[in-house]
Amino acid sequence: MKNPAKTRSKPVSLNPPGLVGVGGLLGELRSLIQQARQKALRAVDAVQVRTCWEVGRHIVEYEQGGKARAEYGAGLLAWVAERLTAEFGKGFDASNLRYMRLFYQSFPNCDALRHELSWTHYRLLLRVENTAAREWYANESATQNWSTRQLERQIGTLYFERLLASKDRKAVKKEADKKLGKVIPSPREFVRDPVLLEFLGLPGTGRLLESKLEDALLEHLQAFLLELGKGFAFVARQQRVSTESKDFYIDLVFYNFLLKCFVLIDLKTEELTHQDIGQMDMYVRLYDDQKRGAEDNPTVGVILCAKKDETVVRYSVLHGNEQLFASKYQLVLPTEAELRAELERDPVFRLHSSDSTPTKPAKSHLKLNRKKI
Repeated sequence: MKNPAKTRSKPVSLNPPGLVGVGGLLGELRSLIQQARQKALRAVDAVQVRTCWEVGRHIVEYEQGGKARAEYGAGLLAWVAERLTAEFGKGFDASNLRYMRLFYQSFPNCDALRHELSWTHYRLLLRVENTAAREWYANESATQNWSTRQLERQIGTLYFERLLASKDRKAVKKEADKKLGKVIPSPREFVRDPVLLEFLGLPGTGRLLESKLEDALLEHLQAFLLELGKGFAFVARQQRVSTESKDFYIDLVFYNFLLKCFVLIDLKTEELTHQDIGQMDMYVRLYDDQKRGAEDNPTVGVILCAKKDETVVRYSVLHGNEQLFASKYQLVLPTEAELRAELERDPVFRLHSSDSTPTKPAKSHLKLNRKKI
């Protein structure tokens, strides 16, 4: 019997003798192979999406071929699904065929489909009833490279509606009245309220230390950046700014490349106070003087707090301020009904579309006055 120790293959040397720079070659080959595999996966996704769209188109066109065909309805899909599944396996059951039919009806222009999105992305998008919201989620998923899990979270937390609620109220009303194009981006547009932090897995009740919240946010930095919005990059934690006699430390500092400004975040696990507001106002002014570059826009300050009294907000420097904001955070994801009730108190959602049809809370997405963001 052979000795296993003698037959064991030798490990491949990472640096073969006599071959200078071979490590760089290996790195380039790895990158090339990984890119090729990624392109192959995207090509498969694109073909699958196009196939699903074509299947949906054929079903719809067949059903529209006469009253008898249309009335056959579910029976047609069950009959087709049974035969396609027998021949091609999973993926063509009646439920999937219904999605394909709805896919064609919701996205009738095949040339407008985003090749960056998979069939799973589109299945999630089909749950969104509002056309403007659905198109926005599709474009954001493609441009921001959202995974299907990230897209599902953004839809579930009404990201589109919360983004709209964060817009400058006067500018949105002016746009709605005059049917203008895009609102000029402002810091207010990039600040969510509330900020949903359910991904941290922290308990929603009991006393929470600010240091523990800060640690959790940095541990889940990618998810936090996704919740903050577009263009954010992490800069520092506990960054120091100083007066002549004292040092102060800012909890979290980000830079937004779309706004071209620094964004300071101060964490407060208790209710917002006027002292918190004054402190952040000072931080922003100090940061502008000490850290802001010549090409940077004015610094933005966000107080992320557990609770806030709107009266305190209204009678403080936060009122009407384009550089200073207070947003609530929530550690437990609210139900869609709770989140919708919170948003519907905002005046933006009382601006109806041009047909003046009242919004219906029972719908899974609100009828919004804006077609694009």
